[in-house]
Amino acid sequence: MQIARVIGNVVSTVKNGSLHGRKFLIVQTLDADLKPKGKPMVALDAVGAGNGELVFWCRGKEASFPFRRDETPTDCTIVGIIDSDSHVMNGKFGGGS
Repeated sequence: MQIARVIGNVVSTVKNGSLHGRKFLIVQTLDADLKPKGKPMVALDAVGAGNGELVFWCRGKEASFPFRRDETPTDCTIVGIIDSDSHVMNGKFGGGS
């Protein structure tokens, strides 16, 4: 898992049937100091995150675990919401895996 901030949303009028009703968000990966790193990417939301929130995201086969794995085509998914920036800044989560 890595830390990111939700910076926008995506509207898709045509998508795989298993993705209907699911929300796509744009996330910006952050370093341990909550500074942007890398390019923003699109992630499937599994937890009801909103714009500006600090979140955990994962990639690869684990990204489909919150859904029906065989039916949900995703390789980037938001899997948790961090309720306060201070949790990260206090060193509790520093860095990704």
